Amino acid sequence: MEAVNTFVDFCTNFISDGGLLFGFLLIFLESFLPILPLGVFVALNVNAFGGVIGICLSWVATCLGCFISYLFFSFLSQNLLHKILSKKTLEKVERAIDKFQKISFSNLVLVVALPFTPAFLVNIVCGIARVSRRKFLFSIFIGKVSMLIFWGYVSKSLIESMTDINTIIIVSLMLLVAYMVSKIVSKRVDLD
Repeated sequence: MEAVNTFVDFCTNFISDGGLLFGFLLIFLESFLPILPLGVFVALNVNAFGGVIGICLSWVATCLGCFISYLFFSFLSQNLLHKILSKKTLEKVERAIDKFQKISFSNLVLVVALPFTPAFLVNIVCGIARVSRRKFLFSIFIGKVSMLIFWGYVSKSLIESMTDINTIIIVSLMLLVAYMVSKIVSKRVDLD
């Protein structure tokens, strides 16, 4: 246990010494490289810069990274899918895309808000499915808040998180709040 605490202290000091830009870049790069552990980086940002600054920094970085990743895959899918896929495969892909395009705004917010949903995969699918920019942006703006609060304040191991009743209640409440906010925003901004 002491070795883990020493390692966390080392990483926190390393991020603190690198400054806000370094903490931002770690979260930003995670949107493009799925092997990077978002939960660990958010927890380290919170440890290094405090709760409010760490969460806000992480939120801006992940929203910007996800949006750029989404734009990249949206551009790529429009120009590359038709060239590399056979006609039969392209028809199957386009049927799946059509189904995903119909995902409701509230359900997209829930997918984004779940702490264990890989952001990279959501960015790819939304980009390829040509989900509207407004719908995608609003979903990450709302959904990422609860996910980052989860990782920032409840950064425990997967097993601990799933067995600790307090964690389960906090995550459930955060998902409920994200869902309710998405319903309100959806009605006012007409995103479905």
